[in-house]
This record gives sequence, structure tokens and C-alpha cells, in this order.
Amino acid sequence: MSLLHPLTRLHRPLVWFVASMGALALVSAVGLVVDDRILVGVPIWTKPLKFSLSFIAYGLSLAWMLSLLAPLPRAHRIGWWAGTVVAVTSAVEMVLITLQVVRGTQSHFNQATPFDNAVFQIMGATVAVLWLGALTIAVLLLRARILDRATAWAVRLSSLIALAGAAVGFLMVRPTSEQLAVDEPPVSGAHSVGVPDGGPSMPLTGWSTTGGDLRIPHFFGMHALQLLPLLLLVLAVLAPRFGRLADERVRLRLTVTAAGAYTATFVLLTWQALRGQALFSPDGATLTAAAAIALLTTVAAALSLRTAPASPAPAPAEEVSA
Repeated sequence: MSLLHPLTRLHRPLVWFVASMGALALVSAVGLVVDDRILVGVPIWTKPLKFSLSFIAYGLSLAWMLSLLAPLPRAHRIGWWAGTVVAVTSAVEMVLITLQVVRGTQSHFNQATPFDNAVFQIMGATVAVLWLGALTIAVLLLRARILDRATAWAVRLSSLIALAGAAVGFLMVRPTSEQLAVDEPPVSGAHSVGVPDGGPSMPLTGWSTTGGDLRIPHFFGMHALQLLPLLLLVLAVLAPRFGRLADERVRLRLTVTAAGAYTATFVLLTWQALRGQALFSPDGATLTAAAAIALLTTVAAALSLRTAPASPAPAPAEEVSA
């Protein structure tokens, strides 16, 4: 319950942003049904739907984390402004994405016209400011004493991994070799590696099935912000049924183990994408690395579940014979 108590103090600008994303998700879902336009190989309303759903999870998690700073007035004040910056810049990005959908053109990497280029440049600036706001919040969380140690480290490590996941987005704006060979290409940058954007892809996500896709580690990394605290919440719920989980040291070790496994998987997904390899077409090197991560995680989890042996009870004093 101590994990849920801060929900009464959620960051209001982020909550309002999340509510707006819920409304946009509904509009986008309707758009998928009534608008048959295709853009870069997928239904045109797919992008705002994906982004709005992702921002709902991200915004709620960040609002909860900021509420943990409430007992620290100075950190809470700085965090409030940083959270507000994240909410505003995220809202601007979503307005521009939706604007370009209505216009029937790309939002990302588009420099076909001066207006399209201006939209993308503004989006790039908002993403950079958003990332700096999230970095500020991560620094505040690293320095704050938050509830118990397991919760503190779940929040800290997940925020750092989420920052790394967001930073993958900066790799996408690099022009491809094909784009560099053309003077003033209409599109500069790509989600896919080794294949053009808009090729065969997975349903809904739109991730490439024939080449690497930087959106995969981008998505996976950013949503550490939800998954690691959720894991800790599950451990807390199971603690009354499993005695070992009632030990705070065990929960802390499991949290750190999960964060290590998550980080290693994020690095693996990034490496796989940069080599132009589709998610479900791993080569031997990728499979070997995945097996090593799984093995090390299993061993670390088993060691984490070990509890300190109970101290032996003192032997009763011998009676002194009369």
C-alpha cells in the first residue's frame, strides 16, 4: 500500500496530458476504421494511436514517480516544473503528429517542403527538451530517499533505462546512405536499418520484419518506467504468501537483478537493430547473447532469493546442581 499511497498526489499537468492522450487514442481508433489512407506502408492513423497509448503509460508512471518527491519541498518544486515541461513538449509533439496525419503526410524525417521541414525541426526540439526534463527528474529521484530501498532503486533504475531508451530516438534522425547520395532528399532519417521504411511489418506496431528497427529498443527502453515498478508491486503483493519476498533485502536484490536483465536485453535489442536484423530473425550471435542473459538472470534470481540464515538460539544455561 505504501507504493500506491502517492497516487493521491499525482502531477496534475501530466494527468491532464494523459487524459488528452486517452481522447486522442479513441479518435485514432475511429480513424483506423473510417480512414483508409496508407502512409509508409501502414494505416495513416496507426502512428497517433501508438504514440498516444505509449504516452498514457509513460505519463502516468512519471506522474507517480514525481509524487514520491512530495516530502521534499525543493526537489518536489523542481520536479513539478520538469514534469510540466515533459507534459507540454509531449503535447506539442502529438499535435504536430496529428496535424501531419490530417494533412496526409509524414511527421518524422519529412523535409519535402519548408513547412514539413519546420514541423520536423520543431518536433526534434521538443524531443530534446522532453529528454532534458526527464533527465532532471531522474537526477532528483537518484538523490531522493524514497520509501524503502527496493522501491527507490526500482524508480531510479527504471528512469535511467527509460532515458537510454528515449535516446535511441536520436539515432533515427541520421540520414541513410541512400539519402546521403541524393541532394536535398525529401526524407532524411529512418526507423529501419538495412531496409527502407514502409516494407513488410508487424501488425499494429509497424516494426520491420525484414530488417533492423530502432523503434524496438526505443519502445522497450522507455517502458522500463512501467515494467520495473510493476514487478516490485507484484513482489509486494506476493510477499504475504511467500515468506522470502517479505524480506526487503530479497526484494531489493530481485529488483536490481531485473534491472540488470532489462538493461542487457535493451542493449541486445539495440545491437540487433543496428546490425539490420529483424526481431524474429536472430542470428547465432544474437541467440548466444540472449541465452547468456537468460542464464545469468536465472542464476542471479536464485541467489537473490537466498535469505540470511537465522541465528541459532542460545543454548539454555545448565542448572547448577545443589
